[in-house]
Amino acid sequence: MALTALNPATGETIAEYPETTSGEVRDAIRRAHQLHLDWKKTPFPHRAGLMAKAAGILRARSREFGELMTAEMGKPVMGGVAEAEKCAWVCDYYAQEAERVLADQEVESDASRSFVTFQPIGVVLAVMPWNFPFWQVFRFAAPNLMAGNAGLLKHASNVPGCALAIEEVFLEAGFPDGLFKSLLIPGSRVDKVIEDPLVRAVTLTGSTPAGQAVAAKAGAELKKTVLELGGSDPYVILEDADLHAAATVCATARLINSGQSCIAAKRFIVVDSVREEFEKLFVAAMAGTKMGDPMEEDTVVGPQAREDLRDELHDQVVRSMEAGARCVLG
Repeated sequence: MALTALNPATGETIAEYPETTSGEVRDAIRRAHQLHLDWKKTPFPHRAGLMAKAAGILRARSREFGELMTAEMGKPVMGGVAEAEKCAWVCDYYAQEAERVLADQEVESDASRSFVTFQPIGVVLAVMPWNFPFWQVFRFAAPNLMAGNAGLLKHASNVPGCALAIEEVFLEAGFPDGLFKSLLIPGSRVDKVIEDPLVRAVTLTGSTPAGQAVAAKAGAELKKTVLELGGSDPYVILEDADLHAAATVCATARLINSGQSCIAAKRFIVVDSVREEFEKLFVAAMAGTKMGDPMEEDTVVGPQAREDLRDELHDQVVRSMEAGARCVLG
């Protein structure tokens, strides 16, 4: 079996990657665990030095990584470059702050001494989505490795090149080979990874159904879980709003990452007295947005993930431009 990376803008095959076998998964878990036993004893300055090197690699190769994201999941290239640079920032942040954040905290009590201590737990599995294929991983990996843990990544199946590139960043930075490992497996095999006794915790960013499945399995295994799922908070436009500013922000917020973001604006609630004017301004802002080749630097809306989603997104944007915003009257 293999995972195939397809360019959603063209439908062309980028590359095929062999699926990680069950034996290789077991070996990866055991190696990560063994490395963790030594890694957790390393001083924070040592970890921080390697994490700072990872940040430098991300900055130096930001264009390369941005183009990789664009090729595999259609993100407009400048968004991909910015994402790689944001990952460098998060590596720098935890390199600088982890020791302070994880320091023991003294607590007043009746005992001779009471304190809260933060200790690494071991191998942590991350199940990550395709929409921000570098950022979602690094915001897990940077604090996880700085805390003394090991990391396993089950990335979305349509971005295997990104998964391996992230692993390469940590290797190039000098982290032990296997302390962070990408597993090229489908979602159907995640349960088996969670069941392994050496996997101590699991985190997921994704849909509600995926979160329910992972949380149920982790709960059955009595393992810690952190979930980040989607939302649909409303954007409310009241009578005293600056409508030009609101329409511009709403259009930008709706189209962030071509609309594929958990924090993208999805619902607009507009009071009746300003609805018509807001709608006119919003449609104009949407119509002025360039949709096209994601490798062109001025493209704002590109394809996303797969051909079916690309076509669906195209139809949605065209309908929005033609019909305007859908407003819920207050």
